[in-house]
Amino acid sequence: MQKYSDLLGYKFHKKHHYFYKIHLFCASERNKVYFCTMKIDFQYATDFLGMNDPRLSHTCMHLLCTEGEGSFVFNAKCYQIETNDLVVMPNPSRAKNLTAHLDLQVEWFAADYKFLQNLLPSNNYSIGGSISLNQDPVIKLTDEQAAILLADFHRLRDRLNDRHLLFYHELMGSLCLTMMYDIFEPHAQRDATDTHSDRTAYIVRQLTDLLATGISRTEREVSYYAERLNVSPKYLSATVKRVTGHSVSSYINRATVPILKGFLDDERLSLTQIADRMNFNSLSYFSRYCTKHLGQSPSEYRRSLQPKG
Repeated sequence: MQKYSDLLGYKFHKKHHYFYKIHLFCASERNKVYFCTMKIDFQYATDFLGMNDPRLSHTCMHLLCTEGEGSFVFNAKCYQIETNDLVVMPNPSRAKNLTAHLDLQVEWFAADYKFLQNLLPSNNYSIGGSISLNQDPVIKLTDEQAAILLADFHRLRDRLNDRHLLFYHELMGSLCLTMMYDIFEPHAQRDATDTHSDRTAYIVRQLTDLLATGISRTEREVSYYAERLNVSPKYLSATVKRVTGHSVSSYINRATVPILKGFLDDERLSLTQIADRMNFNSLSYFSRYCTKHLGQSPSEYRRSLQPKG
């Protein structure tokens, strides 16, 4: 069987292992691994047994099996993977009992989970998609889909060390976004064949449908969504946590951040106008929300959009 790396014109050499953190480099005899920064924001590797490294707990893992077979346990269920299987898993440290057959070959790319979330528009497929991935993280790809995704991995890998660039994170973000949309297509195809009849899955799906309307622009309280779905806030919180592994608030904020960034990107709007449009009861509360979810105050975020130099 011809390897995808050969199809893409890239010959992978297994004899060397590269470990990058700030200015640290070492060599070993098995796999290639690229790390960036002390807290990992992006990482590329070919080591299956390293996918649940605790340092990756804040990332989302994208692993492609290019040859052979392996298995792992996730959410108390065992999953088998083989050639063309893609694994997408937030907080990959949750994967347990990793087992690799002698012929197993994988390539994977992990990125900071919040960084990836903030790249996507508010009406994106990812909110509902992340729920189904928590229930089943394995997506079967065609040969063509696998080759496209592997090319995405390699473009990201090849730019990992370009941190000296002024717009490094913007560059990596654009490449990550391409990778995610290349994943959305086969993921959506898989989920289109699934049916969800139980009440818990129905409640979660209704929540994501509500969030897709953009209602979180003004409504960010769990109690609002519980009332809309005719359940108690306690029931909604427990159900979403059990089904998805994440809180209701995390999904509300995930839908809200792209809306917030869209307003901040519009220089015609003052910060007071944005706070009013998003139903924040004070400018100081609006500023605290931005700092918490964007890592910057509104003013700092806007300054970051200006050309540097």
